[in-house]
Amino acid sequence: MKSESAVLLEVKGLTKYFPIQRGILKRTVGYVKSVDDVSFFIREGETLGLVGESGCGKTTTGRVILRAIKQTRGEVYYRKGDTMVELTKVPENDMKPFRREMQIIFQDPFSSLNPRMTVLEIVGEPLLIHGVAKGDELKARVRELLECVGMRVQHMNRYPYAFSGGQRQRIGIARALALNPKFIVCDEPVSALDVSIQAQVLNLLEDLQKNFGLTYLFISHDLSVVEHISDRVAVMYLGSLVELAGSQELYSDPRHPYTEALLSAVPTSDPDRVIKRILLTGDVPSPANPPKGCKFHPRCRYAKDICSTVVPEWREVSHDHWVACHLSDELALSGIGSG
Repeated sequence: MKSESAVLLEVKGLTKYFPIQRGILKRTVGYVKSVDDVSFFIREGETLGLVGESGCGKTTTGRVILRAIKQTRGEVYYRKGDTMVELTKVPENDMKPFRREMQIIFQDPFSSLNPRMTVLEIVGEPLLIHGVAKGDELKARVRELLECVGMRVQHMNRYPYAFSGGQRQRIGIARALALNPKFIVCDEPVSALDVSIQAQVLNLLEDLQKNFGLTYLFISHDLSVVEHISDRVAVMYLGSLVELAGSQELYSDPRHPYTEALLSAVPTSDPDRVIKRILLTGDVPSPANPPKGCKFHPRCRYAKDICSTVVPEWREVSHDHWVACHLSDELALSGIGSG
């Protein structure tokens, strides 16, 4: 794990509810609690992995941080120079300097690129919008960006249909790098790619991080991918964080039953290591009607009476290891996650 450095981004109590509307008058009859009271921070130069089942709110979290979606409540702080600025209170007209430093790599390399634009136009668009470069200067910058991501300069005048999925994702990465950002949300950037191509893109992201001092929020549902690239890992369930710790510590000593179950499903390359698979019973509850108390208790094999009535506190159980579980101390003593 990288040495601890200054915090670049901090999220406090971030919440996003989407209204459920019915009838001719579109009356609000409830809310989908996509992100519910999420708090974490990301240090400069590190990668925070955000994992969980599909629909748990990972992507929504990333987009709310970038102000692509307005939060219901909560704060997002971003370091600008020596000052932590509350992004959620910055007027939309004043967001341009922050958008230059905060970018996103989308999950689907097929739908995230405009099929009517050439590679030159796609990668160069941020430079034009922000008035950074135009004409020959823009072309030179696009050439430089394409070379950074392993693409040929001759590709500049081609359209997205001419490229494979891995090449399209490299174009998306070049576009994200155009404005020299500090922070990038990687929204499942390899999940739509073949396994052999996934490794190439992950290695590219790591090289770019070292070369340009980038900070990543890496969103994924693939725990083996997250372990490879992340310094710390946050586990999300039904809109809430249940555990956050350094990558090695989380994978060797999980302190939440949901994390334990997820890790039991990760394939191992060691033929002598036998991991007992933990099968979760029941379906994931609806985010429109989450269970009371701990959201995971209906599927937890350790659940007690308190779990169904009291929301567990998000607390630090050891240095930089956070858990939301009433039984985390007790389960640690019983050898949870010892493999």
